[in-house]
Amino acid sequence: MTTIYSNIIASLKQGEKLLAVLIDPDKTDLIQIPSFMKKVEASVITHIFVGGSDVETNATQLLVTEIKRWTDRPVILFPGDINQLTEAADGLLFLSLISGRNPDFLIGKHVEAAKKLMHSNLDIIPTGYLLIENGKETAVQRVSGTKPIPRHDLNTIVQTVKAGALLGLKLIYLEAGSGATHPVNKEIIVAARSVIDIPLIVGGGIKTMTQLQDAYEAGADLVVIGTAIEENASFLDQLSLTSFKWNN
Repeated sequence: MTTIYSNIIASLKQGEKLLAVLIDPDKTDLIQIPSFMKKVEASVITHIFVGGSDVETNATQLLVTEIKRWTDRPVILFPGDINQLTEAADGLLFLSLISGRNPDFLIGKHVEAAKKLMHSNLDIIPTGYLLIENGKETAVQRVSGTKPIPRHDLNTIVQTVKAGALLGLKLIYLEAGSGATHPVNKEIIVAARSVIDIPLIVGGGIKTMTQLQDAYEAGADLVVIGTAIEENASFLDQLSLTSFKWNN
């Protein structure tokens, strides 16, 4: 069976750029999904992530079910807790918060989730998740009770990224946090890319086309945008298949 992960690897081998939109169930009105997804379908977005730091029970399933009515793009869970797991999605980023030292988010929540996932049909992708300091406190920081790695502490970031790869994780996700003041900078992305050969995801605080292109040029394989579209609906229009051009 062809998996989401194998498709990501195949796309990257062909030099394709991948882009995900993150949809938060707590910030999304289901009534808006049909019109929003029409824009997504007409854009260069390749993946849809669904999740948030603090989401009501059943909200994720309702949202994913509605999204799936309007797209064939992979819908991947990006959960803040086990109540966001749903078989309605296609895949799951099985996140381990390796930038922090809270055992619940390193392994504890995963043990709780194992019962639900024992016979799951989701494409489960083990993912090393690093929260990078961005200039303000984030929801992930509050919920997880962990501190981000300072963005100027390049050695710790690189060592943590490498440790995640050595543990056998299949993706590394550098996250500045929703609405970040500073997105993950090019120096961090370049350094992280240099020590791993698994796909690198970058998200948080990317609000302009320049920041998006900078992330790719520095070595990001998949970029995630969320707040940019929540705050500026026209940003999605800039990603239209007919108007957007990747920089080579």
